[in-house]
Amino acid sequence: MRLYTSPRAPNPRRVAMFMAAKGITGIETVEVDLNAGGHRNPEFLALNPMGRIPVLVLDDGRALSETRAICTYLEGLYPEPNLMGVDATERAFIEMADRRVELHLMLEIAHCVRHTHPGLAVLEQPQFPEFGAAQGRKMRDTARWLDGELDKHPYVAGERFTIADITAFCALEFARGLMKFRPGEEGMPHLQAWRDRMSKL
Repeated sequence: MRLYTSPRAPNPRRVAMFMAAKGITGIETVEVDLNAGGHRNPEFLALNPMGRIPVLVLDDGRALSETRAICTYLEGLYPEPNLMGVDATERAFIEMADRRVELHLMLEIAHCVRHTHPGLAVLEQPQFPEFGAAQGRKMRDTARWLDGELDKHPYVAGERFTIADITAFCALEFARGLMKFRPGEEGMPHLQAWRDRMSKL
């Protein structure tokens, strides 16, 4: 198999962290230079017409895109350690937590960064700085919700490490680098402590 990736982007990082947590090796990686428009060239668009990374090319030549779909496929091939739930109930609650983090925290961070950071202007034209700033405020509301969740249980989806922790960590690290977001400095001690624990895994 072959994984098209970009190491600084949060979604490819999610797949890389998922693979590392499972000890998956032997998948060839191909780095796509986003700033140079590598995701828009005809060869890449033949794999994913949406022009997004990551993309996993399977042994039979088919291309699988969307981070969650790639992780679901890898979970099926490499079931241990389990990161997506052992039965219908656990799978549902882990997916709920993961989707909440992805569709709120991560997306709000992405909108903020893509519309306010000059380094990402090449990827987002036109930029709308006011929209980006508003998304930064919404992201902090979501982060405060997550801080409350992490006061109740040690991991994002409950009592153990799952894909939801991977999604949340990659989102926060993206915000840490490009938004200078530090939860502990903004009154979110549980989120900060969780982030610090995750960084040592």
